[in-house]
Amino acid sequence: SMHSTNHLGVSLMAMAHTAAAAPLVTHACDTHYPWQDERDEVVAGGRIPIVGGMVRIPEAPGLGVELDYDQVARLEERYQKLPYRKRDDEAEMRLHVDPNWRRILPRW
Repeated sequence: SMHSTNHLGVSLMAMAHTAAAAPLVTHACDTHYPWQDERDEVVAGGRIPIVGGMVRIPEAPGLGVELDYDQVARLEERYQKLPYRKRDDEAEMRLHVDPNWRRILPRW
């Protein structure tokens, strides 16, 4: 299945292009794009419209979108100010789900 999370318009379009080019993908792709903050979008012109649960594959070359480089610079600046760089999913799971949670692979 195709699934994405925490992404913006560029990766949404990469996923949409991949799905459109793969004839055996007969199910809907799952995205968290609608829940991303529109102020964070890096695609020039703003958010990619999702109409009727679908995105339009642009005719333009490549992914069919252009970057707003000023917005990319703003997000880079915001990232540089973060007090942390390492993602600790194990600590988050212990905090929000189970204080004894441990990462054991595989979990299926």
